Amino acid sequence: MSAPAIKICGLTTPDALEATIAARADYAGFNFFPPSPRFLDSARARALAEQAGRRIARVGVFVDADDALIAEAIAAATLDAIQLHGSETAERAAQLKSRFAIPVWKVLSIAAPADLARAQTYVGVADFLLLDAKTPKGAALPGGMGLTFDWAMLAGWKPPLPWGLAGGLTAANVAEAVRQTGAPLVDAASGVESAPGVKDGAKIAAFCTAARGA
Repeated sequence: MSAPAIKICGLTTPDALEATIAARADYAGFNFFPPSPRFLDSARARALAEQAGRRIARVGVFVDADDALIAEAIAAATLDAIQLHGSETAERAAQLKSRFAIPVWKVLSIAAPADLARAQTYVGVADFLLLDAKTPKGAALPGGMGLTFDWAMLAGWKPPLPWGLAGGLTAANVAEAVRQTGAPLVDAASGVESAPGVKDGAKIAAFCTAARGA
């Protein structure tokens, strides 16, 4: 099995972006959800995109966003993909793919095997599925809370689309996660931070090394 692709999500500073590129991650995640401690406005996203150039692909994270916000973010950060982290339906994913003509990633929040069945809904409309841990009812954020789900649920699962694994991944557990699930992409946000929204360059480097070593 080849090493998984790596996404570091919720980058907000030039230093964090540089650390992510230096660690040879494949994707930088820019979060456009205002309640998140990792929120980026268009001006800062544009500055980070200019800094990155073509050294790393950029994924914009949105939660039930309207077309105007998504259009503004794509233009500012020259995004390579849009990641839908809310309750977006397959119809909404199809609409966005048609309008913006860039790959659409859909996050599935997983707590039970039945949640995996929803993957089938997005066949033909999403380009990529990201499996994340379901946050508790009433939580302010849909992800980035350091929670994992039971990876054993993925035993025997036949993914209908290219996919990746998120939710509570750190340098300490990512190799085991890849061994257990065979995830072709791993995504870290809170697991490479020293405080909510504050990325740690050493943790980013350690995570990327551990993921590739899996």
